[in-house]
Amino acid sequence: MDAHVNPAALDALAVHFNGMPPVACMQPRILDWHAGTLRLRAPLAANINDKGCAFGGSLVSLMTIGAWGLISLEVESAGLHADIFVADSRVRYLKPVFEDIVVEAVFDDASEHAQLVDRLRKQGRVSIRLQANTLLQDGGVAATFVGRYVAIAKA
Repeated sequence: MDAHVNPAALDALAVHFNGMPPVACMQPRILDWHAGTLRLRAPLAANINDKGCAFGGSLVSLMTIGAWGLISLEVESAGLHADIFVADSRVRYLKPVFEDIVVEAVFDDASEHAQLVDRLRKQGRVSIRLQANTLLQDGGVAATFVGRYVAIAKA
């Protein structure tokens, strides 16, 4: 966990996730946040499809909220408040997931990440791209996600 983030920030994000019924049903748990990376885990049992593997809708949803959560933590840790929306995204399903789902979200561009807070302060609005992957225990990647998010500063 980053030194500038206290556990209360992660607890608040978990409460926010659980406040959204569709997200709460997936049972995501925050594993950690450090160095511009947020990792989540969700049990396969809560996200299983008729084939016995993870439901594709759960994979994309967890990657979407993982990236959203990463931006939220970055913005909040800078003392700012913003409404954050996913503007568009692209997902690729590469392998079925027969284990608990682990998602890792990162910023797509290090320079955009570095400028996020300053741009939000100066312009009141920022668009930024993030990536997320669904990781497998064997080191493989089951699904990839690239999304563009918009953060709009709250007064």
